[in-house]
Amino acid sequence: MKRIEVRLSLSVVAPLLDVIKSLGEDLRSRPAVSPEALPQSDPELKESWSASLLESQQADLAVMLALFGEEFFSEGVVYFDASNGEAIARACSAVRLRLRERDLAGVGDEALEAGEVEMDTLAEPVRKAFMCYLFLATIQELIIQHLDESIIES
Repeated sequence: MKRIEVRLSLSVVAPLLDVIKSLGEDLRSRPAVSPEALPQSDPELKESWSASLLESQQADLAVMLALFGEEFFSEGVVYFDASNGEAIARACSAVRLRLRERDLAGVGDEALEAGEVEMDTLAEPVRKAFMCYLFLATIQELIIQHLDESIIES
């Protein structure tokens, strides 16, 4: 099984983890994608879809946060492989969606996706949220670039 080992700076990543954890409770109680996004107007379908999405989102977040456990804080290393890559990529998406909605609403979508934001013009909480957004995008890119075949084969 293909495995990626990534060494991260604790001093850089720890504040970003604080941002992720601050969103955790909200993401455990509310899906990152609104049930209103469903085109059908069937309330039972929306409720079922929302419950299923929330359950999956909670599990994915747990997998992602487990990366940053005791081993990470002692060695500064995280590992991605076929067993956790897909869940981590989905959790990154959920957190990034919530960051866009909550902390980065004033930043345009094009600027967010291109990473072209004037950092010194942002207030400190928005700057941290933006750095977290970029960090999670990088994790997703690593997973897609290096594990794509492993995920598809599993």
